[in-house]
Amino acid sequence: MPLPVPLPVDLSGIRLDPAQGLARQLYRALRERILDGRLGGGTRLPASRDLARLLGISRNTVIRAFDQLYAEGYVEGRVGAGTYVAELAASARAAPLPAARPAASVALQRLQQHHLAEPLQGAPRAFRVGVPAFDLFPFETWARLSARFWRKPSPARLGYGDPAGDAQLRELIAAYLRNSRGLHCDPAQILVTCGAQQAISLCAQLLVEPGERVAIENPGYRAAAHAFAVAGAQLAGIPVDGEGLDTAALEAAGDCRLAYVTPSHQYPSGGTLSLARRLQLLDWAERHDAWIVEDDYDGEYRYSGTPLTPLAALDRQGRVLYVGTFGKIAFPALRLGYLVLPPALVEAFARRRALDMRHAEIGSQAVMAEFIAAGHFQRHIRRMRGAARSRRDALLAGWPQQVPGCAPLPIVEAGLHLCVRVDSLARERQLIALAAKVGVELNALSGYWLANSSEPVDRRAGLVLGFAAVPEAQIGAALQALRQAWAIPG
Repeated sequence: MPLPVPLPVDLSGIRLDPAQGLARQLYRALRERILDGRLGGGTRLPASRDLARLLGISRNTVIRAFDQLYAEGYVEGRVGAGTYVAELAASARAAPLPAARPAASVALQRLQQHHLAEPLQGAPRAFRVGVPAFDLFPFETWARLSARFWRKPSPARLGYGDPAGDAQLRELIAAYLRNSRGLHCDPAQILVTCGAQQAISLCAQLLVEPGERVAIENPGYRAAAHAFAVAGAQLAGIPVDGEGLDTAALEAAGDCRLAYVTPSHQYPSGGTLSLARRLQLLDWAERHDAWIVEDDYDGEYRYSGTPLTPLAALDRQGRVLYVGTFGKIAFPALRLGYLVLPPALVEAFARRRALDMRHAEIGSQAVMAEFIAAGHFQRHIRRMRGAARSRRDALLAGWPQQVPGCAPLPIVEAGLHLCVRVDSLARERQLIALAAKVGVELNALSGYWLANSSEPVDRRAGLVLGFAAVPEAQIGAALQALRQAWAIPG
């Protein structure tokens, strides 16, 4: 029996798992030893045949591992002398100095202060905000349309597309807005986005210079406030009341480059911007050479009469940018929204979007276009509106009549959520904490205010409840759980 050949280095500590890629494991083991100094520069590695015998693997496996080390510069060959650890690897083995923390850029500092909270995980529960009844979405129809598109897609649609979005979808959005919302626009004015948040972020990036002031509803949609703040804007919180944004307070706030508003259904208070104030807001924009970003996030949900005509439909000076989304009609994960832009801004917005994302994924756009063209979209809107009304009614009918420290529920004529005032911040926190213990989600109205708000803390307190996410039976069960948690007689 031949004596074993002595190896130039001790590699007996290498252990390989046969259930995994042997060559890759060996490559990693040798690389680790090179990087941590156990195999110093100039060290001769064993011959492939000898190492294979030591580890009980094939020589080809060793050769593949060596080839990868050669390719990445960890080892080098010397003619007639074997394989050696490269001297260059010594720099990688040097003890690292304590990492100096680089100075954060202004943009990073802003992002540290203004960012979105972690999204809630899992299936929606009562009373999650911002979620429609996507349990009613016709997924079978969507799947059939998607399969038909991808079975034989046109080669023309598989390359780099128009950053403004699919042409057919833009035409259908324009037709829908004209027929259902009274907003007349050309398809060329529409920019398809990955949801409403991207549309808002584009407005922040292109319409506001660092240091300029932006008027934000207070309380309001904090994600929009974050987008403008990260762009360098100074936020001016403008109070809202039963008629929506207080335009007198907006005038008193001084120069603002832009106003962000939710006129059809103020988020989160639920009010509607009156006609008088709509006209005043448009007049303000014209006189101050300012922009208005109108976020119509759930305008399709109107429970008395037809959906309201958007503010943009009254705009005659090209001051309003209209934000729409499919997420509140279909489901949020679809990530499909749009902007209706004044003609002068169309090209710039498309160019800017192309720098962030060359163009949106074509499949969802093409399928949504067919979904609309075949009439499924309008039918689904009617179904969703009816379901949301029924779920709203279940909440209003089952809500405890006397919740200590909590105002009665308001009249709810639109949207997917409602807001009820609470008499103190302490009571708000108590009600939410008790609800959480029984698995019911309630949102704090206090969380929708800007940090520098002048409003007394206790006057910011309240509860925000979404009512569309789950069916009536789950709403009833959640209300019963609240009664028990809050010790309120049924």
